[in-house]
Amino acid sequence: MSGAQPETIRGRKGIAVSTLLVAASVLALLRPAPAFAQDTELRGEVSESAILADQQRKARQLRAQGSLDQAAPAAQAAEDQTQANPYEPASLGVVTDDDQAAGATGSIFDQPQATDDPFADDQTAAQPRRPSTARQRAADTGTKKDAKAADRKKVKKKPGETTGSTTRTTAAGDQADTAATDQDGPNRRALTIDSVDRQKLDPGAERTGSIEGQKVKPEDDPFAATGIKVGTFVFRPTLEQGFTATSNADASSGGRPAVLSETALRFSAASDWRENSALINGYGIFRNTLSGQKINDAQGRIEGQLNVDLDHELRAIAKLGYEAVPESASSPDAIAGVTSQPLRQTVDGSLGIEKDVGKMRYTLTGAVTHDFYGDAKLSDGTVLSQKDRDSTLYSATLRTGYQVSPAITPFAELEAGRRVYDLRLDSNGFERSSTRLGARAGLELDMDDKLSGEFSVGWLREAIDDDRLPANAGPYVNADLKWSPERGTIIGLTGRTTIESTTAANESGDVLYSGRLTGERQVRANLTANSSLGLDWRDYTGSDGHDLILSAEAGLTWWLNRYAGLTTRVRTEKLTSNLPGRDYVANSVYLGLKVQR
Repeated sequence: MSGAQPETIRGRKGIAVSTLLVAASVLALLRPAPAFAQDTELRGEVSESAILADQQRKARQLRAQGSLDQAAPAAQAAEDQTQANPYEPASLGVVTDDDQAAGATGSIFDQPQATDDPFADDQTAAQPRRPSTARQRAADTGTKKDAKAADRKKVKKKPGETTGSTTRTTAAGDQADTAATDQDGPNRRALTIDSVDRQKLDPGAERTGSIEGQKVKPEDDPFAATGIKVGTFVFRPTLEQGFTATSNADASSGGRPAVLSETALRFSAASDWRENSALINGYGIFRNTLSGQKINDAQGRIEGQLNVDLDHELRAIAKLGYEAVPESASSPDAIAGVTSQPLRQTVDGSLGIEKDVGKMRYTLTGAVTHDFYGDAKLSDGTVLSQKDRDSTLYSATLRTGYQVSPAITPFAELEAGRRVYDLRLDSNGFERSSTRLGARAGLELDMDDKLSGEFSVGWLREAIDDDRLPANAGPYVNADLKWSPERGTIIGLTGRTTIESTTAANESGDVLYSGRLTGERQVRANLTANSSLGLDWRDYTGSDGHDLILSAEAGLTWWLNRYAGLTTRVRTEKLTSNLPGRDYVANSVYLGLKVQR
């Protein structure tokens, strides 16, 4: 028995050892592997604060990595002596709060390791501890110094040169600056995230200079009137005041020298509309004698034009005007022995419709002109009525044109009208009403600023109702052209044919042809020169009588500034006639001040 007991004991011990080995094996098999212990893949939506925390964590890791490379052995030894197992939550997969995650070294996007393994010897690898405050400050200071040194190296490098330290410092510096900015709170999240992708600016993208530093384009005419905004119109007034010394005050065969005060007011108003347009022009001239022959008269005109675009390629043009001018002393109807000539007033208006069909151009215009005269005051104090001269002219004109090119459009016109006197019989018992017919052909030019306008020639006739009086008839000439041979120079040519009726006994009237050649030259920005040549020919109906009027004028305007200038002009005029008592010569000099706005 005594020999058998030791065998029994050894057998039992072997069974116990075997049992322990089996149990250990079973426990080892039952132990969950770290790689498959828990599925940590994120589920659901990730909050913006979690993304911010992960960005800050990566920045601190880069900062810590840069400082660890240069850390002293003493700092490393102090870190090794710190507590290895700080408190961590026991539940698997727990995500810390935002303020805790900001200081953690692990990311919510990393696979967490098991922390409840009873067989684990060291849990430090599963959850690294948070670095101390002293080490954190040392890392921040070292990273900023490295970033500054790297920036200085990049400035000294040649193009194409790269180093590992430069790359590392740039990334770490950007992340460190971003993290330091984000310490103020989550409101800086947008700046922090954008700074991760911060790139160096393109050196070729230079900053645009300020508007004040840009060169201002000079004005085409720095002394042109700026105008005044009145509602939807731009109003440009001009006032001119001066003195005229003349050898013939009233431009007549019996005129005498005089010194006159002359005031002229001119204005224009143009619409500022998105569609359609309107234009208003006007002038007024007042003359008074300072010494010499007595002259006290006034004349003026105002006219407006409205352009309206209608449907179906139709355009409407409406005009309306009023004019008041005293009868000229050189007029065939002038009354001798009066203190002042009668005032002639005219009201005129027209309405035209334009239609384009392919290259064809059609225009139909209706016009009305009414003339009425004031009474003449004789030198003996009596008044002579001029009612028998009042009349109204109604006319209609049809124009047809063909556009050969955008610059040239030939056209033909037909005109028909009727002149009706307010009194069927004048003071001498003649029926003055007449019928008007005319035909002409012309050319319309549109070469922008180089050459523009139109001219036409034809025949015009007015047959008087009274058979005792011959018809007023003759060639018709009309022109209105502007030519600019070079910049700052404008040459103008105007021509007009007018039938002048009369109430003189046994006379029908006359046909007046008027032509003007004008020139304007901008010598300097503040100095403008102008000149004109005039030619008038009056052909009396029913006789060989005629008048020839020649005139010439030259002037200068010197602008002191944009709003005021000095102006002067010299003029001469001569009338030669084969009728007695009509010849005269008038010379004058004018000096004045012009103000505009």
